[in-house]
Amino acid sequence: MTRIAALALLAATALTSPAAAQSLGLGRGLSVDAGLGVKYSPEFMGSDNLDASPWIILRNGDADRGKKDGISILPSLNYVGKRDADDHEDLRGMRDIGRAGEFGVKLSWRMGEMTSYGAIRKGFGGHHGVTGELGAKYRYEVNDRLTLWTGAELGLGDQDFVGTYFGVDGNESRPGRAAHSPDGGAYIARVSVEARYEFMPDTALMGRLTYGRLLGDAGDSPLVQTRSQPSISIGVARRLNFRF
Repeated sequence: MTRIAALALLAATALTSPAAAQSLGLGRGLSVDAGLGVKYSPEFMGSDNLDASPWIILRNGDADRGKKDGISILPSLNYVGKRDADDHEDLRGMRDIGRAGEFGVKLSWRMGEMTSYGAIRKGFGGHHGVTGELGAKYRYEVNDRLTLWTGAELGLGDQDFVGTYFGVDGNESRPGRAAHSPDGGAYIARVSVEARYEFMPDTALMGRLTYGRLLGDAGDSPLVQTRSQPSISIGVARRLNFRF
């Protein structure tokens, strides 16, 4: 997984060169929705309680009418909140995990109203693994201001990432919580509904409702209270237009 991540990042770097951008039809400009909001999601991965955390909004501004089909390239950012074992009775005896930032790239391929994508990121802080998503979204424009998306995706992580959040080593095991060494791979499947409402020129209210289901070794972890992982996010984003 680490070698794949390195190759993907190298390829993305090459694609962002001026010559590659021209060949991909990216040379004229790029539109990005960037902003900040709040996300209500499980307190920790596998928890059955929801908690608030920041929602970093950075996405291709694909609500534009008349935008051409093809490839777009954007940074991919994510934030994972800290996990303090003392805050949760079922995690007593586990090590704490600090806040994590994830940085990488996202490649999207647009075909009419359908967009497929893949993202890959490297973690810093709370985890140092490699993670990302593979998915697809369908866009529906309700009117001049409101755009909706429906989507489905798989969340992927290497052994370092999955082990950080779902693993239990020998020192952390206890009666009712056996040692667990999960492998990397697809750890969650998600379906989502998103909305973008432009209440001012180039400024929009963004919302997202997601239902996730933990898979494989991650779902089998003794730390998981429920495989169901819903979340709801809301925030404000500004449309940024770049010309090259």
